[in-house]
Amino acid sequence: MSTSHAKAAKDQDAKQQPSPKDSTEQVTSRIREGLPFPLGANWDGLGVNFALFSANATKVELCLFDSSGEVELERIELPEYTDEIFHGYLPDAHPGLIYGYRVYGPYDPQNGHRFNHNKLLIDPYAKQLVGQLKWSEALFGYTIGHEDGDLSFDERDSAPFVPKSKVIDPAYTWGRDQRVNVPWDKTIIYETHVRGFTMRHPAVPEDLRGTFSGLRNDEVIEHIRKLGVTSVELLPIHAFVNDQHLLQKGMTNYWGYNSIAFFAPDPRYLAHGKIAEFKEMIAHLHDAGLEVILDVVYNHTAEGNELGPTLSMRGIDNASYYRLMPDDKRFYI
Repeated sequence: MSTSHAKAAKDQDAKQQPSPKDSTEQVTSRIREGLPFPLGANWDGLGVNFALFSANATKVELCLFDSSGEVELERIELPEYTDEIFHGYLPDAHPGLIYGYRVYGPYDPQNGHRFNHNKLLIDPYAKQLVGQLKWSEALFGYTIGHEDGDLSFDERDSAPFVPKSKVIDPAYTWGRDQRVNVPWDKTIIYETHVRGFTMRHPAVPEDLRGTFSGLRNDEVIEHIRKLGVTSVELLPIHAFVNDQHLLQKGMTNYWGYNSIAFFAPDPRYLAHGKIAEFKEMIAHLHDAGLEVILDVVYNHTAEGNELGPTLSMRGIDNASYYRLMPDDKRFYI
């Protein structure tokens, strides 16, 4: 090796040596470019690949939290950008890791952009969420009560009030499970609600009532079979929030139509906090010959209109994720 090459290598090594006083720098030095696909946070047995779509952002920070999801430990900039996808690979990361995103870009509502890096964002492709939304004015990208309304810019940190995303191990032993395909001309659908159907069923133990584990109960499934139906359609099971105006009235979002993470079961339906509970329910229903249909609504989310909170897609790339009015992109279709 030439002297110049040796010096360059030494300089490069020096750059890669983390400072023991800076945990953020220590992790950043290990972040690799990763891959733009698949989207979300995906564990491969050695580490976790993070990929987030945003056509208009200028920078994305991966924010890591402690196991409770309450303390933000560090922020790591995703190093690569491929086909409008920010991505990075974190070696040695594993299932159970709690994370969120902060996305940088222009705050220009009239042109459809509502980036605000002070707001912690839920990964739209998260497979599991931790914690519940706590309503606070800090959740909004604009300052509540400001004379400029949603054109103003709020600098408060929303992290203490937002559910966090969680990396999962997707492995599950499905065994002989097969998808039940009932011909349409023989399909008889029974529409029901996970919580409502199991909350008072006498055969379901109290600690499992209102959950996926309650719905997989043998007596519950046998009751459904005796109805003569072929398919169980579940009202929304995806993670959702309790609307602020409902809480102010002492009510709750029972139906779950204001989804905020379309790939994550709502934490309230997990009896023991384990994502496998949902898969176990599906396996038991299939074993009984029952088809499972999931009700889902994509035309609105928990972020609402221009006066709603910034929880996920609005802050990741509002102009891409939502349909906006062509003449004034401040407003939604």
